[in-house]
Amino acid sequence: MERKNARLEREIFSRNKNNTKRDFKEPRKGREYGETQNSQRYIDNKEGYDKKESPIREDLIIGRNAVMEGLKSDRTIECLYIAKGDVEGSIKAIINIAKEKKVVIKEVDRKKLDSMSEGLNHQGAIALVTPFKYCQVHDILAIAKEKNEDPFIIILDEIEDPHNLGSIIRTAELCGAHGIIIPKRRNVGITSTVYKCSVGAIEHMNIAKVTNINAVIDELKESGVWIYGADIAGVEYSYQVNFNGPCAIIIGSEGRGISKLTLKKCDKLVKIPMIGKINSLNASVAGGIMMYEVLKGRLSK
Repeated sequence: MERKNARLEREIFSRNKNNTKRDFKEPRKGREYGETQNSQRYIDNKEGYDKKESPIREDLIIGRNAVMEGLKSDRTIECLYIAKGDVEGSIKAIINIAKEKKVVIKEVDRKKLDSMSEGLNHQGAIALVTPFKYCQVHDILAIAKEKNEDPFIIILDEIEDPHNLGSIIRTAELCGAHGIIIPKRRNVGITSTVYKCSVGAIEHMNIAKVTNINAVIDELKESGVWIYGADIAGVEYSYQVNFNGPCAIIIGSEGRGISKLTLKKCDKLVKIPMIGKINSLNASVAGGIMMYEVLKGRLSK
């Protein structure tokens, strides 16, 4: 184990148009879609995100809360790095859990943690872990069925900012979503930045990475799931829509919004009310608003 950790340690330092009222009592039928209206999406084009500056590691958990959740989960922790002399408060609790799980613990200089975290605030704790294990789409549906709940799924269309993905995962977990679906291409995966921004919520969220989002949408429709896209072209506002029943919410990318083909596959496009002069929202904020509308409807049933 020491030899394996030494090798891993060296690696760290070496580099809707259909807007009709839906009725869940009726079986799903084939739908026709009109032309998709070109419009500004719920995005923020000036977030200053630079993919070159983003850590791409998938084997590090950074920050106290994230490390704590990682230790509590079934994730395999290869090694825990703690800042020298920092053994009070939550760090002490982290060390105790790590000892119970027989995790290798190393006290290191803060400069070393700074280098490992690649600019993220590590708070004196970093865990080296096995890569994140993605689930399958059918696993998400099975979890909803097991809980005797209507599926509540988040579909992300090319979210490239790891901070947005982490925030969306955190909100999805809080709102009771059964899972998140992301594309394999042009979408950030589960990196150390995403993990930290989710504050450990990743350990409680099922995430599927798929080759073809639109094909998955068709499969979800066959399973009775209704597809809603957050888009300014929507006829109804988010607070007017009845999200009760099996549903999936699509959130578009930071720079382009929901792609045209995916827009056409939505059962309904839903707009978020805005009264200011700026008519765009950060992707994670738009997602949060939509998810809380779903939660509000389900709590009021």
